[in-house]
Amino acid sequence: MRRHRQELSADECRDILTREPRGVLALLGDDDYPYALPMSHVFVDGKIYFHGAKKGHKIDAVKKHSKVSYCVMDKGVRNENEWWYTFKSVIVFGKIKTLTDRDEKIAKLTHLGDKFFPTHDETVDEINRLLDKTEVFEITIEHMSGKTVTEK
Repeated sequence: MRRHRQELSADECRDILTREPRGVLALLGDDDYPYALPMSHVFVDGKIYFHGAKKGHKIDAVKKHSKVSYCVMDKGVRNENEWWYTFKSVIVFGKIKTLTDRDEKIAKLTHLGDKFFPTHDETVDEINRLLDKTEVFEITIEHMSGKTVTEK
């Protein structure tokens, strides 16, 4: 990182990954074009998890190339009488894989659902209804950096 004064600690990066609900996943897509898409995630045990359909461009890209990056930003703050925002961002580089073990998929979907659904019962209902139609993806982090950005 060029601007070391803006660098976030590893704990601050993990806090942002835990607290914030979504980020942008970047994959290598068709014809080696970058393919970036917004995702809802959960950060558990030092890894990032999200879910998706069993078919589509994302699945094709994951099967083709396991290296990914994932970017998460907090909401930022704008102080009174200032036009700019100050926010924190984290960029993760790592390897992605599709989980195949049914119990592991259920465990990670439970973490994911409990982050977003109002009740645990709703999480369980959705998992029971959609498990066989859902893939669960895991990013193992190889490198992570974060920084504070002031837009002015």
